[in-house]
Amino acid sequence: MERTSTGWSELKSIGALFDDIPIMRLSASSKDTYYFDVGTVVGAIRYSRLIDGKREEPKALGEKVNTGKWIAHPFIAPDESYWIWDAERENGYGDNDLYISFRQQDGSWGAGINMGDKINTAAQENGGFLSPDGKYFFFNRHLKSGGGIYWVDAQFIETLRPNL
Repeated sequence: MERTSTGWSELKSIGALFDDIPIMRLSASSKDTYYFDVGTVVGAIRYSRLIDGKREEPKALGEKVNTGKWIAHPFIAPDESYWIWDAERENGYGDNDLYISFRQQDGSWGAGINMGDKINTAAQENGGFLSPDGKYFFFNRHLKSGGGIYWVDAQFIETLRPNL
């Protein structure tokens, strides 16, 4: 949809390449690269770049980050310097945790880093994203008694960034 002077336009397709892909969440960078999950395929975070005005065929990210169970809900930083997703992994705090991967000097993605105990708990955390101004990090936490949306100052992301 696009914002119009009277509200919102009708739904628009993001392109024929995606018509048969059951995407749960799509995140786009300022370079118009899409990062998305595939709802029927476990561990299938994919991306698709816009090259010379044409959308490339979606590609899966490597095993370095597509590891664990229930890998979903990617968020790509606008400058593509990092991306965030949730997954259930053996080294986690409980159910799904939030992970971050930073772009390496060679352009590849680094290993997934658990976002730590300030974000992750024994409950399920997922759906992380930054506010449009980049100041706040929002995420969902699902507790047995309910759950909700939580937020923290996004500066903590820099404490996770490895020295490259």
